[in-house]
Amino acid sequence: MRARTRTARRRVVVLAAVASLGAGLLAGCADDGNDDSNESSGGGGGKTTITLGLFGTAGFKESGLYKEYEKLHPNIHIEQTVVERNENYYPALINHLTTNSGLQDIQMVEVGNIAEVVQTQSDKLLDLSKYGKKSDYLEWKWQQATTKDGQTIGVGTDVGPMAICYRTDLFKAAGLPTDREEVGKLWAGSWDKFVDVGKQYQKKAKGTTFLDSPGGLLQAIVSSEKERFYDASGKVIYKTNPAVKAAFDLTAEAAEAGLIGNQTQFQPAWDTTIANSKFAAMSCPPWMLGYIKGKSKADAKGKWDVAQAPKSGNWGGSFLTVPKSGKNTEEAAKLAAWLTAPEQQAKLFAVQGSFPSTPAAYDSDAVKSAKNDMTGDAPIGTIFAEAAKNIPVQTIGPKDQIIQQGLTDNGVVLVTQGKSPKEAWDNAVKTIDNNLDQ
Repeated sequence: MRARTRTARRRVVVLAAVASLGAGLLAGCADDGNDDSNESSGGGGGKTTITLGLFGTAGFKESGLYKEYEKLHPNIHIEQTVVERNENYYPALINHLTTNSGLQDIQMVEVGNIAEVVQTQSDKLLDLSKYGKKSDYLEWKWQQATTKDGQTIGVGTDVGPMAICYRTDLFKAAGLPTDREEVGKLWAGSWDKFVDVGKQYQKKAKGTTFLDSPGGLLQAIVSSEKERFYDASGKVIYKTNPAVKAAFDLTAEAAEAGLIGNQTQFQPAWDTTIANSKFAAMSCPPWMLGYIKGKSKADAKGKWDVAQAPKSGNWGGSFLTVPKSGKNTEEAAKLAAWLTAPEQQAKLFAVQGSFPSTPAAYDSDAVKSAKNDMTGDAPIGTIFAEAAKNIPVQTIGPKDQIIQQGLTDNGVVLVTQGKSPKEAWDNAVKTIDNNLDQ
């Protein structure tokens, strides 16, 4: 799924259920997974019921995958329960795992939480390495759900390869090129170049900023680094990692120069800036296109395009896990592996916009021919596939979300509100460390 390493609150809200990447944001809800099913929770008619606990809009139902699996396996009935926000879903999941009770046969885990689950709850979860094929998945994605002793407790649903979405009309008005290849060359290989392009844009901009938010820029830069908040040993290093401080300082520089709007992403005021075309570019994983469409006015259709980011990074993705306490672990593991196999991930992308974590899907027609109303004929599947192949392998820590949110919501956003970069950094560190100590 997307949410996501955005914070749990942000990532989940933005998952869009879309046709060819966009039919608008779809709220999560309690759901049995089949509109026309008369099966009981016990399966009915001798069937085995497999239950899934999900957050956001995973899209398995919307894409017809449940019905397809049930047709292939007449003895299986699938039900799902969906919580709209991961911030409400995940604490309950941890409680259920800790007590080893109240769990569904399959439980989704967001990428920002997978390290904590691997480190603290892996003994409660089935090793899925004999069900899913490691060679099907991006190596770094498979590794994120693998324990030190080699057990893989989650199979990856999607990833969030980062690109830059931009408004061609606003770029043209500012005297910048609009062709996606030429745009990408402006900042290729360097986030400093990206900010320099923003300064060029701002000289001629009228009533708009180059970027939407400080959080989006910081997220993109940090996500393109091999080492971020934790080192390989599990030590928290965000305060001493020069890459993190450099990302913060560059974002603060852009904010001081007036290149960035002063909004927090995925809040109502930020949504309004999309609707009113108040910025020209934004950090953009695939799921963001669905969000843009859901919040834009009709006259924005076809005015967006997508260029490669200065450096590849990942923002989003989830996993399916199978608790050992379930009544149907074998069948649940088979379903989890099938739902995340390349063929199914390609189908899900076509309907949902969740970008596959399985490279084999990148050559499918569903990915290669994908289009989005907002970006016209842009080959978005090919663009995001290229970005996905170059994402660095990163160490994901158990408190990544706390650190990321502290750096943005309690840190760099303050620069757009008049605080100095030093004041913003000090406030972020204080907030983060207080939360890490709890």
